[in-house]
Amino acid sequence: MTTLILTVAGADRPGLVAAVADVVDAHGGNWENSQLSELAGTFAGVIEVSVLPDRVEELQAALGGLDGLLTVAVYTGTGETPATGESWVTLSVLGNDRAGIVRDISRVLSTHALSIESMSTETRDAAMAGGRLFESTVTAAVPASTDLEALRADLELLATEIQVDITLD
Repeated sequence: MTTLILTVAGADRPGLVAAVADVVDAHGGNWENSQLSELAGTFAGVIEVSVLPDRVEELQAALGGLDGLLTVAVYTGTGETPATGESWVTLSVLGNDRAGIVRDISRVLSTHALSIESMSTETRDAAMAGGRLFESTVTAAVPASTDLEALRADLELLATEIQVDITLD
């Protein structure tokens, strides 16, 4: 089987997931994993599909037929899994919203060779204090060679600098 990664985006409306699923099914594909969401009136997502190698081009062409309904980009997946010895950490962030939080946190993780597996972010009104709150949860792969205490120290320093709470589990 060949793994394809689809990125999809378009104006949100009913039936978008069904349209993609119908095309995948009609061309012998299997919907493996996905992360789909509506953001500011736009439907967007990433979908992992497996398909027989001799049907890849046919499926790609059929997905192109969704243009106008959804923009679909197709990438061939590597099929790689985390390296032996890797572990996982979860990072939770909460604080007053400001520009650059994601940049600063991802820079620290990159410096310590962590690879982000998943990340969710949200801003919302701070009910009691006014203003906006930023909240994020990050799951990252940690190579065996990573010094977790140095990572923790760098995250604590960053939390102080940008005035957010960062919890590393």
